[in-house]
Amino acid sequence: MTKENNNYLSLHNYYINFGPQHPAAHGVLRLILELNGEVVVRCDPHIGLLHRGTEKLAEHKTYLQVLPYFDRFDYVSTMAQEHCYSLVIESALRLDIPLRARIIRVIFLELTRILNHLMAVTTHALDLGAITPFLWGFEEREKIMDFYERVSGARLHSAYIRPGGVQQDLPLNLLTDIQVFSDQFLKRIDEMEEVLSGNSIWKQRLVEVGVLPLNVAFDYGISGVMLRSTGLPWDLRIATPYENYDDFSFSIPVGRHGDCYDRYLIRIQEMRESISIIRQALSQIPEGAVRIDNYKLMTPPKHKMKLSMESLIHHFKLYSEGFHIGAGSFYSAIEAPKGETGVFLLSDGSNKPFRCHIKSPGLLHIQALDFMATGHSLADLVAIIGTQDLVFGEVDR
Repeated sequence: MTKENNNYLSLHNYYINFGPQHPAAHGVLRLILELNGEVVVRCDPHIGLLHRGTEKLAEHKTYLQVLPYFDRFDYVSTMAQEHCYSLVIESALRLDIPLRARIIRVIFLELTRILNHLMAVTTHALDLGAITPFLWGFEEREKIMDFYERVSGARLHSAYIRPGGVQQDLPLNLLTDIQVFSDQFLKRIDEMEEVLSGNSIWKQRLVEVGVLPLNVAFDYGISGVMLRSTGLPWDLRIATPYENYDDFSFSIPVGRHGDCYDRYLIRIQEMRESISIIRQALSQIPEGAVRIDNYKLMTPPKHKMKLSMESLIHHFKLYSEGFHIGAGSFYSAIEAPKGETGVFLLSDGSNKPFRCHIKSPGLLHIQALDFMATGHSLADLVAIIGTQDLVFGEVDR
């Protein structure tokens, strides 16, 4: 090779594949990186490796049969997904949910937020070389998984929150066990912060890395922790309350710099706020029904089906034909752990969605990856991906 050709080659950047693999990429994320040495010049995310066409499949299922699909989008915060779908059905049918069911939902939605943030923070730490918080966090996640299993029979895909309430009432002593969990969990967060928050290596890897200004966050449609890290206190639980969140007192943690370290601190503080909400809910939960008593929309209790032919018929009709929603378009959104999650339904009056579209925060957040990563090193890219809290079940539906 001549000297002239050698100089020519040295002036050009080079391209590499980052992923698709699970470690550091948090799913089947494939990035085409343009690098100048180890500095990211351009980051082009490629998705489509997990695509299952769920939104199209929903058009061929009854409204009730669609619900389990939502557990499989963001499989780290399953009850939040099925809750959003239940809300849009209830909005379309103008259902009034019993107070006990609403408070049970709030308890499990906040447990789900903790479940999600524990995964986000501890796997983020693992990506950057800190193993211990990951082991501690998964011990706490196991306890919440036990609560899931006790109410639904499933550790992960629970299908517990359904249009009209919840699938069944709480088992004996569960509220007591949740209270015990809430009392000890704050100590676990303190221990996690003792290892991470003031750690010089952790701060060097996160402070002023992946900065996202507010105006850029608006341009990309960013929500959730990513948006609040820019200093904007936007949370749908307060901005547009659903269930009975307006009955609880809690604050919205915000950042100042919009960097990875702010997003870490916000997730830590949100877990503390979730414990506060759970404690308030435990003190307010009344006795009563946990589902509506319209058996054309919600299955009758099992003991009634054993004694009443009419209840048995309702059960058969509901699971074989489902229920109908009047023609129209409907949208509901919630403050899911990863950001604003929404469900748009277009009904033609039949027992199946004519169209079903899911607004998932991860798909919007990954758009900003190029902006957040450009100018940083390849090692910083791993920290930025971790702080976005991606789950590809919802990114690529």
